[in-house]
Amino acid sequence: MAFERDVKSFGMTNMLIESEIDSLERKLGVKLRGESPKEETQNEIEKAYFPQFTEALRLEAADMARSYELFYCLEKTIRLQISELLMESHGGDWWNDKVVPQHIFGEVKKRIQRERESGITPRSTDQLDYTNFGELGEIIKANWGLFASVFNNIKAVEKVMSNLNSLRNPIAHCSVLAEDERLRLDLSLRDWFRLAE
Repeated sequence: MAFERDVKSFGMTNMLIESEIDSLERKLGVKLRGESPKEETQNEIEKAYFPQFTEALRLEAADMARSYELFYCLEKTIRLQISELLMESHGGDWWNDKVVPQHIFGEVKKRIQRERESGITPRSTDQLDYTNFGELGEIIKANWGLFASVFNNIKAVEKVMSNLNSLRNPIAHCSVLAEDERLRLDLSLRDWFRLAE
């Protein structure tokens, strides 16, 4: 388990470094890496549509990108940790094995149905991807017997998840994250990884 944690930590560190490089490129207006065909298409879209937004708004969005990237990586990592541990313990059909609190199971079912009815491309084939951040914490608490082997204290997990959930709202809803809250995000990320030490 320690080796897997080290590999995940290594991968997360690489994502954070890439995020910082991207942020520096945007801030300094330089390109440190070559462009892929996907980036070329994105640049065409940016040239066509970005000028229609105010410069202040574009700068604000670029500034917030790092916070979004950090939270995106963290939330995906937490989902992966949950999925891997429950799969190890309950097998591939763990979602249907009554390990998820019933109200979350029902909400996810409704979200999947609403998405199907809207005619958009499904976000995922994994039900866990339809849970919100607060529900991830509830799944961990409901299965604490398993997660106690990974995290050192349930109260600490609750506190860190609560802090992260508070920080997630402005990031997910396109609001500027105050400088103190950016610092709080960085500290909460450290707290999260410290829980597994």
